[in-house]
Amino acid sequence: MSDTFGIRNMTDKATYERLEKDVTSVKNDIAALTAQITDALNAFAADAGKQARSRYKEARANAESTLDDMSERGSAMFGAAQDAASSLEESLEEVIAQRPLATVGLALGLGFLIGIAWRR
Repeated sequence: MSDTFGIRNMTDKATYERLEKDVTSVKNDIAALTAQITDALNAFAADAGKQARSRYKEARANAESTLDDMSERGSAMFGAAQDAASSLEESLEEVIAQRPLATVGLALGLGFLIGIAWRR
């Protein structure tokens, strides 16, 4: 009976050592997997941050470009309005110089119409 107990103990000891070795292997595998997941998440976060910065820079450049374009268009429109006003002024001066009496009559007529409209 003592031989049977000794063999059984040895089998149990060998089984225990094998299980202990397997458990240690599984722990190491889990630690390696955790490290890989952590590395993947860090890489993903870094990539997402780069993409966000890139999109922000792109949006800012587009906004600045749009503002510059609008400023140029506004300046062009203002210049065109000034040219039109200058041209109108020159035309009025020319008409007044050519027909002073008609201009005075027109001014009186417009004044009379404005006065009537103002009363109402």
